[in-house]
Amino acid sequence: ALSDVVIDSIVVERARDDESAGSGALQSLCWSCQATGGLASAYFSGSLLQVMSAQQVFALTSVFPLLVVAMGSRLTEVPRKSKYEDFTTMVSSQASMLWSAASQRSVWLPALFLFLWQATPASDSAYFYFLTNQLGMSAEFLGRVRVGTSLASLAGIYVYRRWLQDVPVKTVLAWAALASAPLGLTQLLLVYGLNRQLGIPDSLFAFGDSLILTVLGQLAFMPLLVLAADICPPGVEGTLFAGLMSVFNGAGVIGNEAGALLTQALGVTESNFENLGLLLIICNLSSLLPLLALGWVPDGKTQSDDASIDSGDDVSELEDGEGRAREATLAASASRSVDEDMARDKRE
Repeated sequence: ALSDVVIDSIVVERARDDESAGSGALQSLCWSCQATGGLASAYFSGSLLQVMSAQQVFALTSVFPLLVVAMGSRLTEVPRKSKYEDFTTMVSSQASMLWSAASQRSVWLPALFLFLWQATPASDSAYFYFLTNQLGMSAEFLGRVRVGTSLASLAGIYVYRRWLQDVPVKTVLAWAALASAPLGLTQLLLVYGLNRQLGIPDSLFAFGDSLILTVLGQLAFMPLLVLAADICPPGVEGTLFAGLMSVFNGAGVIGNEAGALLTQALGVTESNFENLGLLLIICNLSSLLPLLALGWVPDGKTQSDDASIDSGDDVSELEDGEGRAREATLAASASRSVDEDMARDKRE
């Protein structure tokens, strides 16, 4: 978790300092790497167990944290002398800056939108049991679906980086939600067996449906990351971004719990899927509700207000420095005037 916060802070800083590489490009690069790692893990996890023991696989995976340490040593960072007297003062100042940032309307309103976007009820667990218990899809097939969804994530990231990273976040979120809801309802074809009437096997339909929804989900997720990065002010980038992601993940837990309560209320169990269609309809249509709060999302970056986030000590130090510079300039000018007058008197 600590390394994630550090990486998030670096990404936000680089996106702010380098105008040629915005948040969208850097977030796309990071998540492309993550999707590639997930694809490699999904592909090699089963094949390695066939030729290696479990202990050997664990030993192999333990090498990757060491690679992270090696890569971390290559990061360049200009050392800065701390302006704080002790650790307590530093923590207090950082907490004050974090509260000042989080209490701004331009920060907590988008954060609330992130929460609402992720907190809608989900039907993933019930649908998973339908695939395995009702349709009898094997673990091998689900592993292939995982590989396919990893590829679909890469495709979604590429589409966003290639054509959508310069499109306003509000526009991408609106169209992604409007497209995801009706396409999510295509799962009803599988639930009621209509796909077989169209000549499409259950496995093929489930595989293709997962790929399409994964691409749309990634297209909706990337602008949320960009939004979270853009509202982070300097000085608390990593902490605030990690907090926003905690809010996002916590909302996902609430959404899963809401989906579980709704599943129980409709009487859907691991063997009774009579009301699964109704559950899918409610969950997919509820995903459109956050669009009512889309006005809370800023049209552009909110980092123009960053100066008001900095602590008062920084501002006063800057003003004092400018005042001392002006005084030194005036003193130097007066000294030169006195010297010129004395030289003129000597000549006379």
